Amino acid sequence: QVQLVESGGGLVQAGGSLRLSCAASGNTFRINAIGWYRQAPGKGRELVATINSGGSTNVVDIVKGRFTASRDNAKNTVYLQMNSLKPEDTAVYYCKAEGAYSSGSLYSSWGQGTQVTVSS
Repeated sequence: QVQLVESGGGLVQAGGSLRLSCAASGNTFRINAIGWYRQAPGKGRELVATINSGGSTNVVDIVKGRFTASRDNAKNTVYLQMNSLKPEDTAVYYCKAEGAYSSGSLYSSWGQGTQVTVSS
């Protein structure tokens, strides 16, 4: 199994930046991809960015040009760099690992989330 711990959230003014971290432990070699998601109050959880085992990254259109996903393999950590933050970016941010066991069955594992609050 894989365990994920997010950090780096906080309170920031509009236009500011934050970098979130998602540290993975356990059977990290079985991870195929890690996604960043967010959930604003009263809304569903939405995908923000993904990074796969090959290092390819993708961010959704609403944050494109402002958010960037990256990873440090030596630290088993992925990052979400968030620039030009807006009040509507306020949410709990989660990372999710997706992978496969040696049997071939798939799994997913969520972190506990980190709060990001952007003041206007």
